Amino acid sequence: MAENSSDQPSSSWTFLTHHARVLLEIAHDPQARLRDIAAVIGITERAAQGIVTDLHQAGYLTRAKVGRRNHYTINPDQHFRYPTEAGVPIGVLLDIFARHDQALHVGQRR
Repeated sequence: MAENSSDQPSSSWTFLTHHARVLLEIAHDPQARLRDIAAVIGITERAAQGIVTDLHQAGYLTRAKVGRRNHYTINPDQHFRYPTEAGVPIGVLLDIFARHDQALHVGQRR
């Protein structure tokens, strides 16, 4: 657990799951290697592989072999799994982070 300024243990939770983070990394680079995705997120390559398998089996992405690498295609129309967000396509999440990335790049050019 992380420590806060009063030396009391604090929770180390985050808003996004590893599944969401893997999906966002793939959206950022559809040809990313699993080891690179895992390194960015801070999980093992095996965990990243399991998450990609989950996402593939649930219809969130497809994968195709291009040479020696996998190329991933995300299905942005696939809906979130949790009942309260089941009517929302994951493309909404992807758009939020794509806009954020664009804003960062514009700010860096100024």
